Amino acid sequence: MGARKYEQRLRAEAAEETRRHILDAVYERLRVAPAQPVSVEQVARTARVARSTVYLIFGSRAGLFDAVARDLMDRGGFDRVVTAVAQPDALEHLRDGIRASCAYFAAYRDVHRVLYSTAALDPEATAGAVQRSEANRAGGMAYLAQRLAEQNLLRPDLTVDAAAHILFVLTSFDAFDLLCTGRDLPVDEIARLLVATAEHAICRPPPGRTGPDPTPDNG
Repeated sequence: MGARKYEQRLRAEAAEETRRHILDAVYERLRVAPAQPVSVEQVARTARVARSTVYLIFGSRAGLFDAVARDLMDRGGFDRVVTAVAQPDALEHLRDGIRASCAYFAAYRDVHRVLYSTAALDPEATAGAVQRSEANRAGGMAYLAQRLAEQNLLRPDLTVDAAAHILFVLTSFDAFDLLCTGRDLPVDEIARLLVATAEHAICRPPPGRTGPDPTPDNG
């Protein structure tokens, strides 16, 4: 490897390390002071970099929080949600998507809780990143509802829009966290209950059945 390429690699590695320190600093601020808005100055101080370095790397406060959202996806295994969308069977898309989203929320539950709670109180506290993420999720649920309709899997008394609304509720972080924190259920059980509830609420029941039973089997 030539000297120039070696220097370029070192600079790239140093830049990535700095970027990682800054993102980790955001996580630390969210955990240490969940009730306080995260400022760029605080993040820079925690990461031990200049405030200007944060803006140089991320462009803006909004860019920083968008990067946090993407980093949560990378770290939390959001690729499994993407894989679920590729399922040719829309019902498997629904099932795998809910299971994957539960695992994703569970991986950094404490960080998600602070982000969603903060954004609900002050949308500008996360520079709109949570709202943009939720808008993407809404689009995903509309796409899933349309796929279910095209494959004749929706209940006949339900419109595509109504199904998308129900899916939007059931795939939300709050739906997950009510069962995780509120009921102290394990992730697999939360996923099972949400899948069963979604199928019962929006899907045609299999022949000979009135719909899936969301309750545990006590037999």
